[in-house]
Amino acid sequence: QVQLVESGGGLVQAGGSLRLSCEASGRSFSNYHMAWFRQAPGKEREFVANIGWSGSTRYADAVKGRFTGSRDYAKNTMYLQMNSLKPEDTAVYYCAADQSIVLITTTKARYWGQGTQVTVSS
Repeated sequence: QVQLVESGGGLVQAGGSLRLSCEASGRSFSNYHMAWFRQAPGKEREFVANIGWSGSTRYADAVKGRFTGSRDYAKNTMYLQMNSLKPEDTAVYYCAADQSIVLITTTKARYWGQGTQVTVSS
């Protein structure tokens, strides 16, 4: 079992920044690929970014150049630095973990946090 807890969400004006955190506990953090997803009201959950167990990163086109993912293995924590935020970034952001590099970019990832709300005002 892996437990994931997100934090860092909030209300920010367009153009502003936020940093989300996802703290993992349970199984060895370094053995899991990690990812961020988001879900806006009335929309399906979508992939935002993933940070592989090796530290490699991949981003959705909508956030490339604005969001940066990272991991701190000593703290068992993954981060998402979000800059130049737009109103369309408003969503509940979830972190996920899976040992499969394929599943981690899909909603079939095995472990999920409870989500943190990000609201970007125009």
